[in-house]
Amino acid sequence: MIDHLSRAVISDPEQNLAIEQKESDHILPDSKMTPLRFRKRTLHETKIRTHSTLTENVLSHKLQFDGRILSRNGRDACRELIGFFFTHDQSLTIYEYRQFGKNRTNVLPFIQKSIYNHQCGRRKGKQYRLGDFYVGATLTFFSSDHLSLPESIKENTLLKLRITNIDQIALDSLKTASVEQEDDIIIQETNDRLVFKAIQDVLKEKLHKRGVRILTGLGKYFQQLDKEGNGLLDKADFKQALKVFHLEVSEKDFESAWLILNDNGNGKVDYGEFKRGIIGEMNEYRKSYVRKAFMKLDFNKSGSVPIINIRKCYCAKKHSQVISGHSTEEEIKSSFLETLKVACSKSDEVSYGEFEDYYEGLSIGIVDDEDFVNILRTPWGI
Repeated sequence: MIDHLSRAVISDPEQNLAIEQKESDHILPDSKMTPLRFRKRTLHETKIRTHSTLTENVLSHKLQFDGRILSRNGRDACRELIGFFFTHDQSLTIYEYRQFGKNRTNVLPFIQKSIYNHQCGRRKGKQYRLGDFYVGATLTFFSSDHLSLPESIKENTLLKLRITNIDQIALDSLKTASVEQEDDIIIQETNDRLVFKAIQDVLKEKLHKRGVRILTGLGKYFQQLDKEGNGLLDKADFKQALKVFHLEVSEKDFESAWLILNDNGNGKVDYGEFKRGIIGEMNEYRKSYVRKAFMKLDFNKSGSVPIINIRKCYCAKKHSQVISGHSTEEEIKSSFLETLKVACSKSDEVSYGEFEDYYEGLSIGIVDDEDFVNILRTPWGI
């Protein structure tokens, strides 16, 4: 008897129904609101017969985590993923939770259980290990290895997943029994982070003053340069973009960053990765509220929201300027929409990437997490 749900079990309609019934009242909460370990999960807890010699005790040594897809495509960026890493064989598996209506949640295989390797970065080619799992870590897979993935994801060579939440108690327990040493790689990764931090520190003052305009402008500019629509640009494109937005970076710093980002040596880098490296990004707690707000607006799950819907849903009643009497609700709403429209490639709708760019820029000037979250909670009612 083991507690691992095989692909056959997950594919069984009766099993799916049981999972749906048990999960229907347990929609994924925000990472800081409810610790992952308190959530009721049925995945990998159903006992089934097996001819394997693996024992239930061995398979219980697993780490559970939540994740999201790094993508500017709204439908993909808002997918809710849950994964498991098994320490007995260093394998992992990932599922997608899908909500149908208000009371029905289904779970579908996303990444089949197997042993996987890093596909980029300093650890490229190395097998995933326990130390690779923490909030903010990025897992990479070749999309061509997973034929059941949505077509929008398979358009990209690499599927990149960001860990947004993790069972910290299980992680601490598993780490106690685990011995991992990769000192050389750890030193290299630390040096890489220092390279990016040095650049981010140089740009911090300019971004603090003009964060929203720069981030939304950069996003739009990169889209215009991306003639092939694959999200990849070359060194000259990035240098030109930094020049256009007056984000001066020394030649030495730029070359150091480029060597890290262009790890496959093909002369092309994903502009989302470039932006995250050079400018940085908000933490996963803040990002969870950005996604939550967008998902509330994108009730058709199309990946973009009509401007007219944003105007209807945006509530400025509790805005500090309105409360103080310095501005009217309509003035605040119009100002917000005007800034947002500048970032949009289409005049009548906002994509997830453009929505995220706006709040990414806003986040730069806000130190406290709760202050930022309240900026999202108040107008969107989340």
